Formats: sequence, structure tokens, C-alpha cells
Amino acid sequence: MNAEMIAALRELEREKGVAFETILQGLEEAMASAYKTWWKQENPDADDDFVGFRAEIDSESGDLRMWKQDLEEIEVPPTEEGAEPTLEMKVLGEEEVEVTDDFKGRIGAQTAKQVIFQKLRDAEREMTYEEFAGREGDVVTGIVQQQERRYTLLDLGKVEALLPQAEQVPTEPYRHGERLKAYITEVRKGTKGPQIVVSRSHPGLLKALFAMEVPEVEEGIVVIKAVAREPGHRSKIGVLSNEPGVDPVGACVGPKGSRVRMVVNELRGEKIDVVPWSDNSAEFVANALQPAKVKEVRIDESTGTAMVIVPDYQLSLAIGKEGQNARLAARLTGWRIDIKSETQVADEARAGTAAAAAQAAPAEPAADEVVSEPSEPAEAAPESVEPDAPAEAAEEAPVTE
Repeated sequence: MNAEMIAALRELEREKGVAFETILQGLEEAMASAYKTWWKQENPDADDDFVGFRAEIDSESGDLRMWKQDLEEIEVPPTEEGAEPTLEMKVLGEEEVEVTDDFKGRIGAQTAKQVIFQKLRDAEREMTYEEFAGREGDVVTGIVQQQERRYTLLDLGKVEALLPQAEQVPTEPYRHGERLKAYITEVRKGTKGPQIVVSRSHPGLLKALFAMEVPEVEEGIVVIKAVAREPGHRSKIGVLSNEPGVDPVGACVGPKGSRVRMVVNELRGEKIDVVPWSDNSAEFVANALQPAKVKEVRIDESTGTAMVIVPDYQLSLAIGKEGQNARLAARLTGWRIDIKSETQVADEARAGTAAAAAQAAPAEPAADEVVSEPSEPAEAAPESVEPDAPAEAAEEAPVTE
């Protein structure tokens, strides 16, 4: 070590952002360890179990000084109840030893080189982690580098992001070299640097993409209050405007559908319904079932059920293909949705009236008394759709933007 080395470390601090004190401390620890190894080679018969060394490097001149320490093993009582005591080495005394020119030259230079490179790698990893720490919820653009059965790697420039299979969209193929937007779900420290986990199926990706394409969403004029998504197939978002003069649905759809089309293209054809959000539960449920027209919504807060009555010709549209429209509406609103046609409701009403009349009639009617005919059996009503339960099959519904 010399003054030129100290100057180089100062320059390294300015260029790479690695603290000079951090490198100096690392060098002192590495020099002490290297000196013990060298001392053991020079004294093969010596007992080195209770011998240690401490190094000190002058931060101005770079001079290296070394102290030999006599150590003793002591037992440290546990700090937590039930834990085992631990052993550590206690310094009984130390004396300065002369560092030979051979050690300073050959071994010292090699040790310094290793420590500096290691500190640089650690510093770069730390800076990369700091760059991404706290960015959960952001959207990043990466290039597909490697695709395995369990994961896909995205090159973000300084670091690679992990796209696990569970966070992928099953209908999306990922080709090597293509650009891909992804949603950051987790940033954590790893042994080989920061680990960034991203998702293509997270509902947050949909909200973030709208924020990128719709200025009103980015500025907070239009708020996406709720998102229900079946990745790769179809999604619904409930939007609200904070300014009376701004149409939230029109802002998200854009002129001739240009804005929502950009989001659809990024999600590779995933259909998106943009519906008005309302704090009136019945109104919001009716909006969530768009493009179907709803005649009436009856809310039962005690059971968390919304019974929806639609015209007969709108029944299949309200339920959607394989129950998708009703299922997404239930997830979007948080209500258990029961959809019935007008005919089904009328038949149930007639059946209820007939049953009530039968109960009110005398217990043993006369033989010649005319008995009213039973009403026609009602058609089987569709099963109720819970927020996270699949619905039964129905015809495919058109999609609104």
C-alpha cells in the first residue's frame, strides 16, 4: 500500500460511488487474514488457534501496520430465553509486528486487488438494489433472454428480472429477444445480487398500462376504482371521474378506441370492458354486467346477493361465454350475482301465488269443488355467481371498449 493506491481508491469513490472507508475497512480485514495465512506458513509448528492479527492502513500515506493478538475463547450467555450460549474470541493482548517487504509487495498487492474487485461488485449490487427497492407496482420494459419451464428471464439492463410461471399468462408465448412490459411484484436481496420478480397476470399491470396511456388517469382526474381480470381472456375495470366535465369511460377508451386499443395490444388481445363505477351498489352491478342491458337489480345486504333481472333476450349476454361476464362482474363488484330473465321472475311469482292460494284453501275441499290448475313449470334459473366462483356456460357475449 502506498499514497498512489490511496489516491486510486479516492478516485474509485468518485467514479463508482464506493465509499473510501468501506474499501479501506475491507482491505484491513483482508490484510489481517492474509497475514495470518502467511505467518502460519512461516511458523508451521506454531499453534494458531488462539492467535489473531489486526491490520491498520493509514488513510493518507497508505502505510500498513500489523498487530499480533493473543486470543481466548469465552462463553457468551444467550440474550434470549431458551437460546444456547455462544462462543467468541476475546483479545487478551496485542503487540505490533514488522510487516516484511515481501508481504507488502506480492501478497499485499494480490489481496488488495481481490478486495477492491469484491467491494466493487458488492457496491454495484447494492446500487442496483437501491435503484429498484420500493418500486413494487411499477411497470418495467425488458427483453426476453431465457425461457425455462418454470420461469422466464427479462433483461432490464443492469439486472435480470424473474417472471415465474405462476405470474405468466398461459395464452402468451414469449420469444427470445422480444420486448415485454411487466409489473414488479417483489424486490429482494439475493446472494448474487438483487432479485426482481415481475408479473404479466397481475391486475396492477392493467391499471399501470392505463395510467401510461390515459393522461387523466395519470393525473388523478379519472380513478380506476376496481379491476377484475382473467389474464389473456377478458378484464373489466370500474372508473370514476373526480371532475364533473370529464367522462371517465370516454377518457379511458379514447378517440375511436385508440387508448384502450394500446392497452389491448400490450396485453396481446385481452378484451377489456370499461364501465362506470358507482357507490350505489345496484347501479354498479348493472354497469358491471355491460354490455348486457339490465332491467332491475335487487340488493340483499344480509346475504351479500344482488339479484339481477334482465330482458329475456339479454340473459345469455349478461351471463356471457362460460359465465365469464357474470363471473367478472361479481369479482368487480364484490357481490354474489343471481341473474334471471323477466319470464323466470314472472313464473316464480305465479308459482308463489299459487302456492300461497293452496295453503289458504280449506283442508278438505268438497268433491265437486273446482281446483285451480297448477301453473306451468318455470324454466331452470341460472345458478348464482359468487365473486370467485365459476358460472355455467352461456352464449358468447360481445365486448365493449
